[in-house]
Amino acid sequence: MTSTGTAWVAPANEDQLRAWDTAEGVFWADQADLFEHSLQRYDDWLLRAAGIRDGDHVLDVGCGTGSTTRAAAWLAGSGTALGVDLSSPMLMAAARRARDTGVGNATYLQADAQVHMFEPTSYDVLLSRTGCTFFADPLAAFTNLARAIRPGGQVALLVWQAPSQNPWFTELTTALAAGRVAPTPPPGAPSPFAFADPTRVADILTAAGFAVPECEPVKESMYWGPDVRTAEAFVLGVLGWMLSDVDADTRTRAITNLRRTLVKHFTPGGVSFPSAAWLVTSRKPA
Repeated sequence: MTSTGTAWVAPANEDQLRAWDTAEGVFWADQADLFEHSLQRYDDWLLRAAGIRDGDHVLDVGCGTGSTTRAAAWLAGSGTALGVDLSSPMLMAAARRARDTGVGNATYLQADAQVHMFEPTSYDVLLSRTGCTFFADPLAAFTNLARAIRPGGQVALLVWQAPSQNPWFTELTTALAAGRVAPTPPPGAPSPFAFADPTRVADILTAAGFAVPECEPVKESMYWGPDVRTAEAFVLGVLGWMLSDVDADTRTRAITNLRRTLVKHFTPGGVSFPSAAWLVTSRKPA
């Protein structure tokens, strides 16, 4: 996600590539343990919905450091799982983790899934955990992805509900705003919340060639670290752009607000915030 001050910017895919393939991607790769743990409670929902069977070939879009790709590969057994992402640092971390855990049927590709020429009808399952919401042109992207899925193939996407349903976003950005107007992504703009409207999701998927999707609401806690200090560093790595152009006093207020917010959400299991997502399932018509 990118922003200038507190005004949200909707980047093109080329801008996303520059961001994720440089410092931003390095941060997420370095924080792979936290990144993968942060959304771990949603993995069972997503993988059950995907219905992966032995021998399936799975395409995982926006795979990041590869936890969902590894899980999909394990479920696919004699099949395969391909994780696709824009970030070479994250993909290097993903490949290393696959090797370290002995997952030999998981592979990774640096590519823009909006335009990459996948082998037609070569995948049984299209999977994405919050990784499909940053396309500059989501209709073009899903039309391209539909060509890669075999007739009858399954689609399972986990996408965020609106910011108002996600305290991890509203509380953290309000804390860092320190009295300024907290940023909110414009509806439909490339952002974590681009697929928050189920009607828009249905319009995009059906126009791309998929069946009318079902959108099931799911809620889980989102993990930010084992203690407040770790969570603070993680939050600043994710949302620190909000402080890039502020004076010293504003920065001090923002950091103080952030720490107070994190303390409120500290539990014996670490720092966690409520979150809400849509589990989107569909098929490519046979």
